[in-house]
Amino acid sequence: MSDEVRPGHVRVRLDLSYDGKDFSGWAKQAHGQRTVQGEIEDALRTVTRSATTYELTVAGRTDAGVHARGQVAHVDLPVEVWAEHREKLLKRLAGRLSRDVRVWSAEEAPPGFNARFSAIWRRYAYRVTDAPGGVDPLLRGHVLWHDWPLDVDAMNSAAERLVGEHDFAAYCKKREGATTIRTLQQLSWARDASGVLTATVRADAFCHNMVRSLVGAMLFVGDGHRPVDWPAKVLAAGVRDSAVHVVRPHGLTLEEVGYPADELLAARSREARNKRSLPGSSAGCC
Repeated sequence: MSDEVRPGHVRVRLDLSYDGKDFSGWAKQAHGQRTVQGEIEDALRTVTRSATTYELTVAGRTDAGVHARGQVAHVDLPVEVWAEHREKLLKRLAGRLSRDVRVWSAEEAPPGFNARFSAIWRRYAYRVTDAPGGVDPLLRGHVLWHDWPLDVDAMNSAAERLVGEHDFAAYCKKREGATTIRTLQQLSWARDASGVLTATVRADAFCHNMVRSLVGAMLFVGDGHRPVDWPAKVLAAGVRDSAVHVVRPHGLTLEEVGYPADELLAARSREARNKRSLPGSSAGCC
């Protein structure tokens, strides 16, 4: 599969953010629900006065209710459309889009760039408070309230046992034909001065519900309902565990997507499409 842009077109990288509260996730859906992709594609078609809908490719699809601060997408536009609109595109999109989604940058992408396949990591944050009085009303759309005291040291001890390349089938909603092997590069917790706990979760890619399931397991450790070694035992079992709670989406934000140097983009895109398996395993799919 090639990332060469069709003749007469320009690949444009879009950097964007959104509040996921009123969206049914990123991806367009058949029954007309409001989605981030649909909203931006409609706005792009309108501001460029095009009869064609230019389809976006995104770094990481987010579920309903999940936010993004550092999402990345690309779109291939005809050369003449890009030439005509590039200077005023951001301002026109700002005037057309709803206030819960913003496009911050629209720049011609370097050769070989693919928002999804060229990425080498995605970093999410999940925010929780265990304050007895609940969540600050001004943060209620972005912070989960957990009504048991949480031990950050215990959560970090449990988390470090999950870092590395593993089959995360126990923490993912399985999708037909998709691998659940991922490299978890970072999973750590920190409490800030206001008492909000933030989980930083970074991996080369994520399977469906993976972050929210990992957070759910960590919270059970933090509040003393499960021992520190329990999340690693669940991982090793390799099957979905009904005791792993998928936490609510509003505490989750896609913070940043990482890419290699420009000259490595095409190679990374090809590598990311390869079939994947753990050593000694025949499991894996693209």
